[in-house]
Amino acid sequence: MQVRDFVWYELTTPDKAAAEAFYGDVVGWTMADSGMPGGVYTLAKVGERPVVGVMQPAPGCDDADRFGWLGHVGVDDVDETAARMTASGGRLLFGPMSVEGVGRFAVVADPQGAPLGLFAPTYETTPLPTMSPGSIGWHELLTADPVAAFAGYAALFGWRKDQTYPMPGLGDYQLFASDRGAIGGMMKNPHGDRAFWGYYFAVDDIDAAIERTKAGGGAIVNGPMEVPGGAFIVQANDPQGLYFALVGPRR
Repeated sequence: MQVRDFVWYELTTPDKAAAEAFYGDVVGWTMADSGMPGGVYTLAKVGERPVVGVMQPAPGCDDADRFGWLGHVGVDDVDETAARMTASGGRLLFGPMSVEGVGRFAVVADPQGAPLGLFAPTYETTPLPTMSPGSIGWHELLTADPVAAFAGYAALFGWRKDQTYPMPGLGDYQLFASDRGAIGGMMKNPHGDRAFWGYYFAVDDIDAAIERTKAGGGAIVNGPMEVPGGAFIVQANDPQGLYFALVGPRR
């Protein structure tokens, strides 16, 4: 089967302008209006390349559970993939719907409740070079049953097992791979049964990025911690209290 990969990311935030300023400074993205009516959607770019979108919920759709980062996996048929997810015990949270000139998308929750986007873009998507500043360097699923979660995602997206690292008291940290190699990991959530995806934004100097996070009103909740390959990671909350993570070298 064809192996799928992440192709887009979005932040839904209660304060769009503040989020744009914060992430632009911390990660190094430049912000540009997407051209959608009302300035409701901003594109965060590396050079001229859009890599994530930033938006604020429409009136009446500002449930706090919708705030946060959402990754979208590229698929050929959004409706069919969403149906397969729901048939395996997941839920359809939004859509499917189409945006002219952009593509068709939906938001689903996997059987353990982790939200994820499905996206069939009308344009060609190619990931930025792995770990290049401003790229999304890692995708991490924390969940109650990572073994079952991996089996489900492998069947849906063709992801393959990569290296496995023992986590004392938590089982294994299971890396998973697409055609471009390892792109993320799955593990048991050490803080409870909540299931969610976290996204690591690559920076060129982890310590400098930590200082920018703090100066911008964010908070480091874990790290820095060295990971295999010599990079360092931190998990953090932005000024609106939304979770994100950073990965990069220590200069």
